[in-house]
Amino acid sequence: MAKKKASRAEKSDSPQTRAARGKGEKIKLVIVESPTKARTISRFLGSPYAIEASLGHIRDLPERATECPPEYRSKPWAYLGVDVENGFQPIYIVPKDKVKQVQKLKKALQSAEELLLATDEDREGEAISWHLCEVLQPQVPVQRLVFHEITREAILQALRSPRQIDENLVRAQEARRILDRLFGYDVSPLLWKKIRPGLSAGRVQSVAVRLIVDRERQRMAFRSATYWDLAADCLSPQGAHFSAQLVSVNGRGIPSGKDFDPQTGQLKNPELLLLDQAAAEELAARLQGKSARVILAEEKPYTSRPSPPFTTSTLQQEANRKFGFTARYTMQLAQRLYENGYITYMRTDSTHLADEAVESARQLIESQYGPEYLPERPRVYQTTVKNAQEAHEAIRPAGHPFASPESLKDVLSRDELRLYDLIWKRTVACQMADARGRRMTVRVEAEGAVFQATGRTIDFPGFLRAYVEGADDPDAELADRETLLPPLRVGDAVLLETVEPKSHVTQPPARYTEATLTRALEELGIGRPSTYATIIDTILERKYVIKKNNALVPTWVAFAVCQLLEQHFPELVDYSFTAQMEDELDAISRGELHWVDYLKRFYYGDGHPGLKRLLEAKIAEIDAREINRIRIGRPSDVGEDQPEIYVRIGRYGPMLEWGDKRVRLPENIAPDELTPDVAKTFFEKAEKEGEPIGVCPETGKPIYLRTGRFGTYLQRGNGENGEATERVSLPPGVRPESLTPEKALELFRFPRNLGSHPETGEPVEVHLGIYGPYIKCGEATRSLPDGKSPTEITLEEALQLLAEPKSRRRRIAQLRELGTSPVTGQPVRVMSGRYGPYVTDGQTNATLPKDVSPDDVTLEEALQWLAEKAQREAVSGKKKVVRRRTKKAG
Repeated sequence: MAKKKASRAEKSDSPQTRAARGKGEKIKLVIVESPTKARTISRFLGSPYAIEASLGHIRDLPERATECPPEYRSKPWAYLGVDVENGFQPIYIVPKDKVKQVQKLKKALQSAEELLLATDEDREGEAISWHLCEVLQPQVPVQRLVFHEITREAILQALRSPRQIDENLVRAQEARRILDRLFGYDVSPLLWKKIRPGLSAGRVQSVAVRLIVDRERQRMAFRSATYWDLAADCLSPQGAHFSAQLVSVNGRGIPSGKDFDPQTGQLKNPELLLLDQAAAEELAARLQGKSARVILAEEKPYTSRPSPPFTTSTLQQEANRKFGFTARYTMQLAQRLYENGYITYMRTDSTHLADEAVESARQLIESQYGPEYLPERPRVYQTTVKNAQEAHEAIRPAGHPFASPESLKDVLSRDELRLYDLIWKRTVACQMADARGRRMTVRVEAEGAVFQATGRTIDFPGFLRAYVEGADDPDAELADRETLLPPLRVGDAVLLETVEPKSHVTQPPARYTEATLTRALEELGIGRPSTYATIIDTILERKYVIKKNNALVPTWVAFAVCQLLEQHFPELVDYSFTAQMEDELDAISRGELHWVDYLKRFYYGDGHPGLKRLLEAKIAEIDAREINRIRIGRPSDVGEDQPEIYVRIGRYGPMLEWGDKRVRLPENIAPDELTPDVAKTFFEKAEKEGEPIGVCPETGKPIYLRTGRFGTYLQRGNGENGEATERVSLPPGVRPESLTPEKALELFRFPRNLGSHPETGEPVEVHLGIYGPYIKCGEATRSLPDGKSPTEITLEEALQLLAEPKSRRRRIAQLRELGTSPVTGQPVRVMSGRYGPYVTDGQTNATLPKDVSPDDVTLEEALQWLAEKAQREAVSGKKKVVRRRTKKAG
């Protein structure tokens, strides 16, 4: 039995380890993080090297006090897993799911004469190597290998120049981990007590939520403004048409959107001329067909330079803009490309390119685009990263020369190839020549009205031939970027053939998307780009934010959390303070700041209260009732003596509160849509729901149409004096506005008894379910076929259905058709299924969010949900990704 167990354990070792053990030879053990990375490296290293994977971190802080070693469980700090009383010493444990892997690595180390730690070249990777040494306790020489691309040349170079573990990088990672633990584990329980269980706080997470909430507050405070201008179709002396826009009348400028105060909707500069509809139409009629004179015709050269190569943050932003990829999905694709040796390390803040990468790019440019596209000297991009130890390379194709995207079509999945193509183009373009062109401005004047036309000509496309930021097709984008104007000179006569008044409405600031939130965090110096995907995942999972057409919309719970932190712990969500924390962690990584001193100052204070004392002082001071009230304001037709309307965070969702009146707030309304006047309509609707739609002639009880947490339902009886009430949900396809008292009575007649089963004597009934009508007899149920009326079916027909085998096919009904999918070419439909409404494009099904009604779904929303679902399935492997293999020669 013991021999069988041993053989099974040996099978889990790498082939090199098993071979060495069989021969009694010593090996050089190389440990990386993932099996994929191990397989890729093993292609370049044969005997005597054995490659094993740690599967990420092999130990971490305990999740709870019960996971601590027994001697620590009674300590007051055990829930943190950090001894805050003695130098902030972390209590590390090996998680249960890593115990077998640790045993495997220890066994492999027994046959080794040297241990080579080849984890990623960043703080996390350095910490993993350090933990491996601490747990494995090697008795052989230990070396640290670092490389940022998995190619033969990079691996061999790393073997020629090993180094020791960088303790400063380890301490910086450890300080960050402990800092996040102190913040999260001490602040989160306060949110549970004062707002709602299950919430979480985080050093970067909470600031990200505040950014999103602040943007929504700006949208809520925004007041739109309407303004008018004129658009003219002009005819040049040579007979060429061009468009021009009104910019001034009698010396007074015409405003644009930026000229209005977003909080008042009023013009910032009263000297500007604000046209209303009547004035714009009168001016257009007066200028129609008039001759205008060219008063300005100028041409200026311009130069556009390429963007730097990708960093983690800019890659996430561009993949989101071009492909709609989430930050998480982008990093998963990049991880696979890196571990399989196609790109360099994908967690980097640097825009630097190695000399061999620059040389590869320049050779490609000259051969593929021509020598005129090659600058005289290589471009050098400066990075703003303060920590030189982590300023590696930008993200670029691995190796020398770069593999072309076309050569990988049969190797990579569709989305892997799209991301690789993006990285390849950006890397090549960043070393190409500038784009050059001319900008033209023409102004024409007629009767005091001045119109302006602008044009642009591209003389030399330069880098734009390979890559245009935010565009998929560079050639098409080049055509779109050119706006040609006819040759004009000052004094030329131009005919205003048609002049049309145009109305414009100012728009509120756009909500954050994953891409713009990532950019904002990076610009503020908050967090690390490698963690942004996790942060976004967390705030979505905690329901602080929902997605709406790719925009991040805060929930009312997010407003309450921000109110609590802003009012009582302003430093913790202060943008500058949080950015300073990153600077101090960088200082630790450079050996300029001691990690324990920093943690002590943060937790216990240094001339001002630290986190621990602040929490102790605030826990009794915070009024949960006030924190959970978000002010909406007073309706426009209500006097100042009347109370204001608030949103209150309740146990079962948000409620509207107006004086002593309460009403449930629909979860599908965004905060910026809830004006005081809109809020008032919900109270009015609730009052109407208090009035019956009819009276039941059989019982004399009133019938009400009401809205509850799970949708619209009918209620018979008002429950007064202990009177029993009956409720029935509206079945699919029944719209509340079309419900008459007669139809309501029909619904209360269910379940409808058809008689008794001749064999069992049990009643045979017709029921109305949320997925449609069905027959029930004892435990047996059968759905009614489409087209069979539940009010007309007979006992004989019901018995026939019960006698048939129960179909395993879900009862599915089409609710709406939205249009055609550009991906599958098939109709996009809203369906009602066993588990609720969903959308489908014939290949992918995506469940509707809980706060979205099937009646409100747009084609754009459906396509977004389907794209996200397809991405998740591709990542999880639920849908097989077809990969074409190249045929081996011979």
